[in-house]
Amino acid sequence: MRDFVLDQPGGRVVFGAGSLDAVPGEVSALGAERVMLVNDRHSRTTAETVADRLPGLVVARVGHTATHVPERLAADAVRLARESGADLLVCVGGGSATGLAKAVALETRLRILAVPTTYAGSEMTPIWGLTGDGRKRTGRDPGVRPVCVVYDPVLTLGLPPALSAASGMNAMAHLVEAVYAPKVSPLTVTAAIEGAGALARALPGVVRDPADLAARDEALYGAWLAGWVLGTTTMGIHHRICHVLGGRYALPHAATHSAVLPYATAHNRAAAGPSLAPLARALGAEDAAAGLWDLAVSIGAPTSLAAVGMRERDLDEAAALVAAERPVAGVRDLLRAAYAGARPSQESNEVTP
Repeated sequence: MRDFVLDQPGGRVVFGAGSLDAVPGEVSALGAERVMLVNDRHSRTTAETVADRLPGLVVARVGHTATHVPERLAADAVRLARESGADLLVCVGGGSATGLAKAVALETRLRILAVPTTYAGSEMTPIWGLTGDGRKRTGRDPGVRPVCVVYDPVLTLGLPPALSAASGMNAMAHLVEAVYAPKVSPLTVTAAIEGAGALARALPGVVRDPADLAARDEALYGAWLAGWVLGTTTMGIHHRICHVLGGRYALPHAATHSAVLPYATAHNRAAAGPSLAPLARALGAEDAAAGLWDLAVSIGAPTSLAAVGMRERDLDEAAALVAAERPVAGVRDLLRAAYAGARPSQESNEVTP
């Protein structure tokens, strides 16, 4: 018997090599006359190109972003948006640029047009996040979901292999947790498996030859699906852990997702075994958790919390912080396994559904 909920997101997607050229037309179609441009430092050149193609429309610029969107940075950007009278936010870059634009939209209700340059996926979701006092707060608000997303795989050619690998595993985390989410819709599961297969096929090629546009196209396609499924369902223990670790210990966002994912997947085997079987097949593996670890190793993505800067002495505190949000059996063992970084065994772990 089927039992599911589908929260169908809205928004327009423009996908394809050279799609950056579509930005002026999309801005015009939205009726915008005063654009606030947000970009991270890695996407400065692309942002300049966008600004040049919007002559007379860009009334404010923010060129500094930070992982996990610090509250102070968000407050400054909100103030600039209000003072400039902006009527549209255009964000160019990775998750930090999209996250900052969302923080502004949360307060001002401005619409967002997103031009992603990584595989973060947040551009497809209504999820916002803010960090202050060592804690990351997240929530869902339809008003922060970009109304238009322009995906141009050409813009990802400059993403270094190490960042491509970690960003791709971050996208993979959205797909993995979607397949066993409560009341997940068949459409979301289908998209999640398709996206996981796309990333598993593409990421080795992206790392081997960062200029391989076909591999970049496939990876960005997988990342789009990852963002879409993230926006249609809830996430689980993996994302809860990563939000705690990022907010409390300032660990790098994508790399932390990569380090935790195989162990969170192993942790959920007992409850999610049947759901993980098609995921394993999409990865070309017998076991999903081990397959994720093997993929991460093959592309040079982090497979341990120690490698991304976590201190062993903080593991017990981190486990307590995760459990404080919602009690979860075995989270301390999960974190210790993720810290050590060994390949997950194929035996089922104790798990609380």
